[in-house]
Amino acid sequence: MIILPCNLGFYMIPRFSKVWPKLVIVEGIMGSGKSTTTLNIAHRLEASGIPAIGVTEGVDPHPIRFDWDLPWSEMPPVALAKSCIAKWLSYVDSSLTVERISIVDGQLFHGNLTSLLLLEADVDMIAAYCREIVALIKPLRPLLIYFHQDDVDSAIRAVSTQRGEKWVKYQVNWKLESPYAKRRGLAGLDGLIALYREYRVLTDQLYADLDIPKISIENSRQEWAIYDDIIDRALMNVNAILQIPDSVSRRLRPSK
Repeated sequence: MIILPCNLGFYMIPRFSKVWPKLVIVEGIMGSGKSTTTLNIAHRLEASGIPAIGVTEGVDPHPIRFDWDLPWSEMPPVALAKSCIAKWLSYVDSSLTVERISIVDGQLFHGNLTSLLLLEADVDMIAAYCREIVALIKPLRPLLIYFHQDDVDSAIRAVSTQRGEKWVKYQVNWKLESPYAKRRGLAGLDGLIALYREYRVLTDQLYADLDIPKISIENSRQEWAIYDDIIDRALMNVNAILQIPDSVSRRLRPSK
């Protein structure tokens, strides 16, 4: 047994003996715990002697995300999608040459796909883009972890309170200046919440349609030791995913 930090303290886990995926993607809306979970998984693997790297959104230069310094808001959605696919292809090719597990913060939904939504890409195009990414990453035996919250409004308001007015202003200024937001008259924090309601409808459907090993966790309770245990079991045995009931989300959500 080893003692490792989780998001809220320390706990004991079995030392990993084997891990089947070579790529783990942690998805969810902003503030859902993606970055912290990405780094925690990498730390737990490294502590077990398994080479791993956590790729968070803030990594610069980012190996997968499109270059934010480019005028992406002026790009046709098809051009942005092609650029994102090319970056994923390069990352997959390089990952196949090293004995290391990549844990990636978003970049299947959150990040590149978010920008496609903001550019008002057609839903069918977004779905096709997502399928193409999944086809590219399959040689890495991917595992998708999807954090979600039943009450999107409360989740966005909570992270906004936690991160402060400057963070909210930043999010509003770039996301609500997009073609998607302007056409719908979205403004302020309420507009940001409305945007993420629609985003969640989209990503929920994309998640349901994806043909890769995946886990969906409703994490509003912030019971990170429980979530980490579910993730660790899935990492060690792909069949453990099949043993996690669909009701795991309902079982872990807050009581009314």
